[in-house]
Amino acid sequence: MTISGSFCKIYDKVSVRDRKEKPLHRSLRARCCDGTRWIMKIGIRLHDMRNLPLNERLDEVNRQGFTCVHLALSKVIKDGPTGPEALTPGYAMHLRRLFDDKKIDIAVLGCYLNLANTNAESLKEITDQYKAHIRFASLLGCGVVGTETGAPNEEYRPEPACRSKEALVTFINNLRPVVEYAEKMGVILAIEPVRRHIVYDAGRAREVLDQIDSPNLQIILDPVNLLDLDNYERQKEVVEEAIDLLGKDVAVVHIKDYLIKGDKLINAAAGTGRMDYTALMKFIKARKPYIHATLEDTLPLNAVQAREHIQKLWKEA
Repeated sequence: MTISGSFCKIYDKVSVRDRKEKPLHRSLRARCCDGTRWIMKIGIRLHDMRNLPLNERLDEVNRQGFTCVHLALSKVIKDGPTGPEALTPGYAMHLRRLFDDKKIDIAVLGCYLNLANTNAESLKEITDQYKAHIRFASLLGCGVVGTETGAPNEEYRPEPACRSKEALVTFINNLRPVVEYAEKMGVILAIEPVRRHIVYDAGRAREVLDQIDSPNLQIILDPVNLLDLDNYERQKEVVEEAIDLLGKDVAVVHIKDYLIKGDKLINAAAGTGRMDYTALMKFIKARKPYIHATLEDTLPLNAVQAREHIQKLWKEA
């Protein structure tokens, strides 16, 4: 007997009087028995939506059927400062009430900076920004503070040295104090492997997790970010390896598609390219209840279509 089936049989034995006294049972029964629509929370990057004031943008999130968002403060809030000194407790509590009122989760608070910056002064400023975002997140109530893994230069420029052992060691050494701060603040920091950055595949990401060895360091899994011209034809193998090596530490999923145009792999909205989501949907459905899954590279005109496409694939998985 399945868990849902067992729960419903038990519930059906409850008296009418008990049902009236415990309305929560009815809510739970509906969620348990009408299937799987509660399992994956699909969201969107707020900066991929129409350029509206924040409150109106959140209304748009609701209208388009999303339940969570990726929030990059500097890309969304244009009428005020978003630097470290602006991230006060009062500001966090103001935003938290705003999102709570709209019943929208903040899945990811983005802080996509270069922790392998070779300029010591710049690196200090970057580290301070991470710590400010982590403090802010502790009051904001978001899922994770998200980041990519940088490049060993000042420009955040992809280069062959990204794949060197030295670059990985530098990144881990610079990441460690940020994770320690996240531990103190009770916040999850999640790294996102990207093919052209220092952590360019699942094996490299596994090494970072094992070296840091902290429950406060987890993964944002974006399968398309693991692909490039050298491996996209093996996408099934790449995604399955990522799930195998990183699955237990995946906190958030990013979902997009890709196209090959000439000598470039171009990101696109889900359902408009060549991505096979089969393994990802089965993984989410089997192992990650209520996970935040945020769409990327959508446009206001295709965001709903992309959401519906992914929901259809998830139901079929």
